[in-house]
Amino acid sequence: MYIDTTLLAKAQKVISNPNILINLVSKRVWQLRNGGDPLVHPTEKSTLENIALREIIDHKISYSL
Repeated sequence: MYIDTTLLAKAQKVISNPNILINLVSKRVWQLRNGGDPLVHPTEKSTLENIALREIIDHKISYSL
């Protein structure tokens, strides 16, 4: 598993609470592993974690409490 620290820092600006960010990324990675379509264009080196982070940065996914 490789997480791009630049993407992580950008995602933390969108969702500042680390617990919410971790849970959102985890849930989205689970969805992608189980056949969910990425909402951003993945590159060859994109891990599922990085795809989820990019979706958060681009405001493609959100959460509610």
